[in-house]
Amino acid sequence: MSDFTNEFWSGYVAVLTILGIAGCAILLWVQSRVKIIVPEGESAKSTGHSWDEGLTELNNPMPRWWMWLFYITIVFSIGYLVLYPGLGSFKGKLGWESTGEYQAELAKADKDYGPIFEKYLHQDLKVVAADPQAHAIGERLFMTYCAQCHGSDARGNKGYPNLTDKDWLYGGEPDIIKTTILNGRNGMMPSMAAALGSDKDVENVAHYVLSLSGSTSDPIKVAFGKDKFAACAACHGASGKGNPALGAPNLSDKIWLYGGSADTIMETIRKGRSNTMPAFHDFLGEGKVHVLAAYVWGLSNDKALVAEK
Repeated sequence: MSDFTNEFWSGYVAVLTILGIAGCAILLWVQSRVKIIVPEGESAKSTGHSWDEGLTELNNPMPRWWMWLFYITIVFSIGYLVLYPGLGSFKGKLGWESTGEYQAELAKADKDYGPIFEKYLHQDLKVVAADPQAHAIGERLFMTYCAQCHGSDARGNKGYPNLTDKDWLYGGEPDIIKTTILNGRNGMMPSMAAALGSDKDVENVAHYVLSLSGSTSDPIKVAFGKDKFAACAACHGASGKGNPALGAPNLSDKIWLYGGSADTIMETIRKGRSNTMPAFHDFLGEGKVHVLAAYVWGLSNDKALVAEK
């Protein structure tokens, strides 16, 4: 997008806008010069266009009131572009900015709702999760900022974790979830094809990984892949149960971020994976994140919430 930030594009947009307005004005002027006279008592001549068995377009003169409305819109547009932004980088005589209005709305919202989030910020996350009002607020925050990736039901999508189970890459404690939302996460699985050796070795390791969770696998390939898995154990552990400190997934359950077929696992080993969870600290603030984290924790701890109540 950096290609569109230099002054050329500002002038380009401004020129196109001015030409568009001038073109409308010229078109109206040309049309106003056309005189179509329909004698009294007679019908206008047909333009030759006909549809639906007799629906004919007649060459009637353009209504003057309609043309004057267009002239008024042209004058209005010129005045608007002088006063407000619209011609490239020209900010207008009034200096109005949408960002300023947005910031004013945010300031008003913080003034009105800030005390609510401040109240919850000083409460334990599990207590907040059990509060009906906080739950409703957290749900709205989730639908606005999280559902695009994790789904409206929070069950995730390919490459985006399911938040309703107890399988967590970095740990499922409330404080850890809050840290994830505040600071974001950058997870990377490097390509391991070269480290494992041949493409056959990749296939054997994929079947060994499948065997760790009791999934259908080829026992012969599992036997050959077991020793090669040592290259993966540095992150996933010798038993494949993962490492929350690194965000390395548990391979011994049947929960898969990209899919649990042999082909998908081989693709992951060959190409690696890269995932980013954006940070929301600056965008939402700690108060909102506190309520949101409590809601997310509650998604996989509904029984614990009942006990709290």
